[in-house]
Amino acid sequence: MTELRDYKLFKHLDDEKFKLLSSFLQKKHYTKGSVLFYEKDIPTSLTLLIEGVLKVYKTDLKNNEIIMHRFQPTTMVAEMAVLEGIPYPASAAFETDGTIIEINFEKFKNEFLSDKNIALEMFKSLSKKIIYLEDVIALNVVLDSVPRLAKFIYEHNNALNTLKNYQLAEYLHMTPETLSRTFKKLVVLDLVSKDGNEYKIKNKEGLRVLFE
Repeated sequence: MTELRDYKLFKHLDDEKFKLLSSFLQKKHYTKGSVLFYEKDIPTSLTLLIEGVLKVYKTDLKNNEIIMHRFQPTTMVAEMAVLEGIPYPASAAFETDGTIIEINFEKFKNEFLSDKNIALEMFKSLSKKIIYLEDVIALNVVLDSVPRLAKFIYEHNNALNTLKNYQLAEYLHMTPETLSRTFKKLVVLDLVSKDGNEYKIKNKEGLRVLFE
């Protein structure tokens, strides 16, 4: 599969190794709204997202979704659960049509995990997931609404252009009304501007002051 050639985890593989890898993987397509896996499912394959937007979320006691992260191509998803042999700690569903590549983990482990280049890239991928989790904790446990929004848009420059308001509210664990009020406070502070229904950053360093 040509998509794998472009993924940094496999870029260094020679033709023979790439052919071996291709022998125990499969491509799967999903429609918008499809669930990729549920919390507590037992994983058997590594999952590489190559098309679409995949949200990873948990559900609280009131059946509200808590968005942990939204993954964009091309990235490995939930590899920690596969490596540790534990149930998925959260659920995942597509917010758009999407495509994944599933890689049989037992065969991958036997044939490729001894490759130092692959092991290093897997380590880097896991490190990114830890950073994602730290962001979730900071945004949803430590910070109040104003510094929470300031931190998110400071660290995700394209968020105001790519996320709809309801998606941003979900990610920040706010109601849409609270998000709207919080944006108004940032406008009053002259840190963001509003043009119609869109917001734009005016003072990025000023945003940083709010959450540091």
